Amino acid sequence: MAKKWKTVGKPDYKGSKLEDEAIIHLLLKNRGLTTTKEIEAFLQPKDPDTLSAKDVDIDKKSLDRAVKRMQKAINNKESIVVYADYDADGITAGAIMWETLHGLGAEVMPYIPHRVDEGYGLSQKGIDAVREQYHPTLIITVDHGITAHEKIAYAKSLGIDVIVTDHHVKPQKLPDCTIVHTTTLCGAGVSWFVARELLSKYETPEKRNDELIALAAIGTIADLVPLIGANRCIVKFGLVSLNKTKRVGLDALISEAGLTKGQLGTFDISHVLAPRLNAMGRLVHAMDALRLLCTHREDKAMLLARTLGLTNKERQQLTMDMSAHAKDIVKQRNKTGEMKKLLFVAHESYNQGVIGLVAGKLVEEFYRPAIVLALGETVSKASARSIPGFNIVEAIRANSDILVDVGGHPMAAGFTVETQNIAELQKRLETFADKALDDENLKRSLRIDCEIPFTTATEALWQAMRDFEPFGFGNPEPMFVSRGVIVDDARLIGKDNRHLKLRLVSANSDRTIEAVAFGMGELYVHLRPDKPIDVAYTIDMNVWNGTSRLQLKIKDIQVP
Repeated sequence: MAKKWKTVGKPDYKGSKLEDEAIIHLLLKNRGLTTTKEIEAFLQPKDPDTLSAKDVDIDKKSLDRAVKRMQKAINNKESIVVYADYDADGITAGAIMWETLHGLGAEVMPYIPHRVDEGYGLSQKGIDAVREQYHPTLIITVDHGITAHEKIAYAKSLGIDVIVTDHHVKPQKLPDCTIVHTTTLCGAGVSWFVARELLSKYETPEKRNDELIALAAIGTIADLVPLIGANRCIVKFGLVSLNKTKRVGLDALISEAGLTKGQLGTFDISHVLAPRLNAMGRLVHAMDALRLLCTHREDKAMLLARTLGLTNKERQQLTMDMSAHAKDIVKQRNKTGEMKKLLFVAHESYNQGVIGLVAGKLVEEFYRPAIVLALGETVSKASARSIPGFNIVEAIRANSDILVDVGGHPMAAGFTVETQNIAELQKRLETFADKALDDENLKRSLRIDCEIPFTTATEALWQAMRDFEPFGFGNPEPMFVSRGVIVDDARLIGKDNRHLKLRLVSANSDRTIEAVAFGMGELYVHLRPDKPIDVAYTIDMNVWNGTSRLQLKIKDIQVP
């Protein structure tokens, strides 16, 4: 389906500016960067070791209290439990915190709850389990805890102190404990910041721990926090560290995934490595993913990496099957005129480990906020995904009177609801979305940086944009539009001929560029050399068998 194109600006070619310089200047302006200081901070991110608590919106007094309590626990050989979440962000956050404390001689054990048996975050069942196994006097949460005031009160009643490190949106009532919180970083970013502060209190051989910043980068990319400011610093330096990692678990995971160390970028993490870490928590138990990151044994690392790879394949198949089922339900509603502005799909066969992925697939297909529930006899679990302009977590929280719990972000959330209340909840949310969303909100749009002549898409421009990396959520790859482009050749490629391979020619010159258009195979019959097209694209360098060639990645095509 063609998208609405929103072009942000036009390059200023006046004066002595070269063409590429004018485009780079506009790309910076499009990202809200206008002053010399802002531009320098973006193009040359500072070492994350130099970030202050103020830079990442963490309260310094709370941070100091947390570090002092950790030091006391280390010095007194108290039993500490690092209580992590079961997604890639939580797993990397847990590995950072556990490894740091363990390296400083603490009596510390990691704990990750079982998604189905215990659910997200702290639970009475989980607290009882760690108490029985480890008898802790201190629990440190990573990537959760900000909404767990009742659970933390329960832990305190057992004589267990709790330190919360979290990045999720604060609820109205906060837990009564030491809290290190910011929404600026991801869970792994907060964990890394606390670990860095703790390490600074000790005489360590190396002030910098590159392996920890690599883990923080994985969590940051996996959790889709904006790659600007402090997150950009963490990912920029973290990717360098990741590509040189000596961590046997990461080496094994990279190898199993068919990737090459030294060439890893944000895409490899978000689409290949993170899904493998996530798969364990979705279908089995996330502890093996944590063990993989922390093991020093190569044989164990290879075995665990294979386990993660196989589990991820199982997760992919399950996601495909459930998504097809959910899409059929929505399509049926659409046929009968019952499709709402918010999609609400529930079924007793759904695996709660992948309902978030299914909700994402529904948003992808129908471009509406989507909520998918795994129905239980008495209690049901749900995941939600949204579109820009609709704060899904606030919409859900407005119905807290009939929910067991809720947490998340404006674009993604999860909640638990008593099954008997689902019909009422669905009615309320659909009514709310119907008022909050208009037809314009429900139109897909493509944000274009600028329109340029086709001949301007050169290797020189591609090279000039390298300083904008790493690309990702909040810092998208620059997008361009060129009009009146001639299709010199078109071929169908890929499974089921779903993709297009094109050779494009400028109408004003004989310069040709190779291009690939994923998922646009249905346009093949409309493409002819005598029918110029408008294309929206990013500029890429295709490396194959040691040869590099400029290539366009087509994001949309408009055929007159």
